[in-house]
Amino acid sequence: MSENCNHDCSSCGATCGDRTEPQSLLAPANPNSHIKKVIAVMSGKGGVGKSLVTSMMAVTMQRRGYKTAVLDADITGPSIPKVFHLKGKVTGTELGMTPAVTKSGIKIMSTNLILDNETDPVVWRGPILGGVVKQFWSDVNWGEVDYMFVDMPPGTGDVPLTVYQSLPIDGIIVVTTPQELVSMIVEKAVNMAGLLSIPILGIVENMSYFVCPNCNEKHYIFGQSKLQEEAEKFGITNTASLPIDPTLAQRCDAGTFEEFEGDFLKALGSILEGK
Repeated sequence: MSENCNHDCSSCGATCGDRTEPQSLLAPANPNSHIKKVIAVMSGKGGVGKSLVTSMMAVTMQRRGYKTAVLDADITGPSIPKVFHLKGKVTGTELGMTPAVTKSGIKIMSTNLILDNETDPVVWRGPILGGVVKQFWSDVNWGEVDYMFVDMPPGTGDVPLTVYQSLPIDGIIVVTTPQELVSMIVEKAVNMAGLLSIPILGIVENMSYFVCPNCNEKHYIFGQSKLQEEAEKFGITNTASLPIDPTLAQRCDAGTFEEFEGDFLKALGSILEGK
């Protein structure tokens, strides 16, 4: 379109020539939702524990007395319902879809909660996947939420971009592991956040070490941690390390994750409280 175009736009009724500012791509919030902070949990690759960190952050803030929620944006690989032992399809009213609620009161919305069978594959193309994420934001009656954590799909492709453009993301938590290859993946995630002008709140290194039950010493199974080095490289001051802890995996598999012991993400929780 030329600068002087007078074409009528069906979406807003204005003409292109009348536009003087960039148009917002944010999806409208459900009128009954009042969400104070939206935090995305992402990585540049899969298999690093984003869902674990997302769930742990939600439980951590819920334990501190805040109302928390999880929007599972990993549409083709949803695992959040299993972590919290949620089964069955969500219902809805004229106010919108009603999210599932865990034992401790965390609100959850995920693809597995709208499928007839939780093992059915989600074979949808990119635009549909992005549309579902928007529906989870706009069509779900979230009610009052202090902190919403968005479990992002892996990578830096179409769906993550849709999330960042459509939801009012206040900050990002990057999840990584100690392997050398991951430093490049972290850089991709950080660079994407920079392009979209979204602050990085912290980096969590999952599977950082293993504590021997016999000698009580730390063993770095995947090599010495490079967490601090990576964080300093990008000017990020807030970090956390998660151990290889079989009990955490067992709780995820059993759907009893809300009962995990420890305060691994205490520092990040304090950072969020200060925002």
